[in-house]
Amino acid sequence: MDEIKASTSLRIRRLGIALAIIACGMALRLGGYEIGLPYFLVKYGGSTLWGAMVFFLIAMLLPRQPLARLAILALVIAALTEFSRLYHTPWLDEFRLTLTGALLLGRIFSLWNIVAYGLGIALAALFEARRLTRSGRPSH
Repeated sequence: MDEIKASTSLRIRRLGIALAIIACGMALRLGGYEIGLPYFLVKYGGSTLWGAMVFFLIAMLLPRQPLARLAILALVIAALTEFSRLYHTPWLDEFRLTLTGALLLGRIFSLWNIVAYGLGIALAALFEARRLTRSGRPSH
């Protein structure tokens, strides 16, 4: 029973972190330019946060998987999402023009986005490994 309780607690914590990252990313993307942040920070900071969010959502769904496996899976999903920008249909391009579509799928393919996703995923995995080590749980 303690195992189920610990797994549920871990899932809830990871979901909370993902939601906090989403809030930070939205604030950065929607208000970063208005407060004078440089383009590079807004563009790639948002992509870095997006990668971290993908990691924590995957980690929430698969709480018993080793962190390295979660990071690889998150990077594959992030890269596939980026490569999906090379595929065009009228309905998909229309969706990408909406705020939701731009935030979820993006609009323009960039290898630099994949680098930023990878950085966000690596930082998220390191954060999670450190937190798990402090709590006495194995991080695999």
